[in-house]
Amino acid sequence: MPHPLVLQLRFTRSEFQRGLAGLTEDEGRRRFNSMNCISWNIGHLTWQEQRYCLWRGQGQILLPHLNDQFAYGAPASTPALEEAWVAWHTITQAADPWLDQLTTPKLQEFHEFQFDGQTVNLTFGNLIQRLIYHYWYHLGESLAIRQLLGHTDLPEFVGNIDDEASYTPDGGR
Repeated sequence: MPHPLVLQLRFTRSEFQRGLAGLTEDEGRRRFNSMNCISWNIGHLTWQEQRYCLWRGQGQILLPHLNDQFAYGAPASTPALEEAWVAWHTITQAADPWLDQLTTPKLQEFHEFQFDGQTVNLTFGNLIQRLIYHYWYHLGESLAIRQLLGHTDLPEFVGNIDDEASYTPDGGR
């Protein structure tokens, strides 16, 4: 069974998908003022998954264009919604085998990383938490965009966390 932190990430991913279900291509590419469009948000989280789970975790980059198009600070763009989802599925599926083998000791190991030109020592546990919280941030932003688009009956609060991702102690894994 995957580590409880990985289960939380997977639940977060499923909530992200639930919150963005039913978008049209035009809706996914629509920008309001200085807000990013939803398709860019999908690509941006895909970039972060690739950066943390594939590049930092395994030393591989599957989709190099993500580093140019969706990195933090990248120029605003309105990528195709379908292409963003295809990239997201590609990267998350590639990340899953690595995530499945994470243990508490592995999540607690410190690694040297570069952030904003500074060297920091972080654990993969920290990186997975950053990823989870980043998903929730952009899900909220994307749901606000959906409200601006006039969408109603959007998901409220958090889905079935009690059954799908309830609190689980790691048991010293």
